[in-house]
Amino acid sequence: MAITKCCVLLLVPLVAVLVAADQPRVDYYSETCPNVEAIVREEMERIIAAAPSLAGPLLRLHFHDCFVRGCDASVLLSSAGGNTAERDAKPNKSLRGFGSVERVKARLETACPGTVSCADVLALMARDAVVRARGPSWPVTLGRRDGRASSAGEAAASLPPADGDIPTLARVFASNGLDLKDLAVLSGAHTLGTAHCPSYAGRLYNFTGKGDADPSLDSEYAGKLRTRCRSLTDDGMPSEMDPGSYKTFDTSYYRHVAKRRGLFSSDASLLTDATTRGYVQRIATGKFDDEFFRDFGESMTKMGNVAVLTGADGEIRKKCYVIN
Repeated sequence: MAITKCCVLLLVPLVAVLVAADQPRVDYYSETCPNVEAIVREEMERIIAAAPSLAGPLLRLHFHDCFVRGCDASVLLSSAGGNTAERDAKPNKSLRGFGSVERVKARLETACPGTVSCADVLALMARDAVVRARGPSWPVTLGRRDGRASSAGEAAASLPPADGDIPTLARVFASNGLDLKDLAVLSGAHTLGTAHCPSYAGRLYNFTGKGDADPSLDSEYAGKLRTRCRSLTDDGMPSEMDPGSYKTFDTSYYRHVAKRRGLFSSDASLLTDATTRGYVQRIATGKFDDEFFRDFGESMTKMGNVAVLTGADGEIRKKCYVIN
């Protein structure tokens, strides 16, 4: 009996160590794939050097992944067998960068077969996309596993809508453990990238369903947008989300929003709440760039830890667009 108790007592700390070892952490691959960050960084340098405009889309892929089923790379799965996957949901139709993710994953599979998850690849590529666009860096927690399911319906219901007001956006963020400050901070990602007309045309031509424009939108800016977006169905020229600076990660987005020149209704809504408005106006002064960079890294870390799969849950995909 004493021997049995002794063995049990010895096993308890051993189990605790094994469980802890399988939890996400920055050095998760220190023994199994020690060069993972260097490999991703090297590939990202080449990708962004060849196509600087991809920084925004690669950051956006990580966002759109984490808000649906958590950060499990479900956004990367292709539709198959009668199932329409997240990447084919209406809000995700304009997502780009899938080929770049596969390129990085293939390099990692060569170096460390069956080791690094696609979810971790997305998180690292998002961070390095920001760095390559002259933005901040932050430690990325690793050890996520990949999900085996992906649903367009879930994506449509779970993603923060571009036309969302503060109550709607706050509810979506809160369901993922993110608060109003995170909303204001992560909206700053709109400093990178472009958007097509259908995502904001309603503000120009049918804001209340009566063929009118959004009165909160600066009239001069609205006029410029109409030259690139001529109707509700126009899907031609993309518009820069941060005009004049859409390839550089900086704080100019907040200056546009403060002047009522945010592209989306969700951008404009930041001025309707005391917390988010205060943050926008503070960062828009241009005196607190370092504070925003620090805040962005912290909020990205929070978002990157949403509902991650660990242990025996999920899998490590060999190719990111299909389950094993």
